[in-house]
Amino acid sequence: MDYCISDIHGYYGLFCRLLDKIRFCGGDRLFVLGDMIDKGPEGIRLAKLLFSMPNVVCIAGNHEYDFLKFYRGLMSQTEDYDLVLRECRNYFSDGNLLDWDTVDRFDLLPFYVETKNFIGVHAGIPVRDGQILPVSQATCEQLVYDRRFKDADVLPQGGKCVVYGHTPVRYMTGRDEILLCPRCNSMQGSVNIADYCKVHLDTGVYLGGTLGCFAVDTCQVFYVHSIQQ
Repeated sequence: MDYCISDIHGYYGLFCRLLDKIRFCGGDRLFVLGDMIDKGPEGIRLAKLLFSMPNVVCIAGNHEYDFLKFYRGLMSQTEDYDLVLRECRNYFSDGNLLDWDTVDRFDLLPFYVETKNFIGVHAGIPVRDGQILPVSQATCEQLVYDRRFKDADVLPQGGKCVVYGHTPVRYMTGRDEILLCPRCNSMQGSVNIADYCKVHLDTGVYLGGTLGCFAVDTCQVFYVHSIQQ
């Protein structure tokens, strides 16, 4: 089974509970579509776990991209690598866990992933005349920062389903949920991802304590909630 998730934002415990809920195992794959870090308390602990899992594919979101701009700025100003690592550790709430291997893994993150069934990005991809354009035509800034792709009137009918996060769905629907957008003439509730033009993943975990993931093969959604709820 393939799963997609985004915007975990350092909620390590909730993420582990979600893996338990879906019974994630070695035959499955998980695509993490950016924003592993920041907002929550354990971003580096989470990133190190994700980077250690051979069946997990991670891409950069705007928070990883912003960290990399900070890191590369430091590297351009000094050759004191001990200083760079200290400053990078200060960037995170659990930065004491940061090591050079993890920094290098952040530095190598791609900005999108494509499978036979979907395109995964953090924020959005170019759309023209109702058709998605090749991801190669997008800048990395569009892939991690785009705020237009989420809008209700952006419903590309051609190409693969686009799975993304970046903006909490509650700002569109008022609910902390995963939002599946069917294509024209497709039935709501279809179990075939080809019947959806886009799937919006960001459940706003840092706002309401809900973390969700999407099963690509069945179009099911799964949620866990913080104890406070």
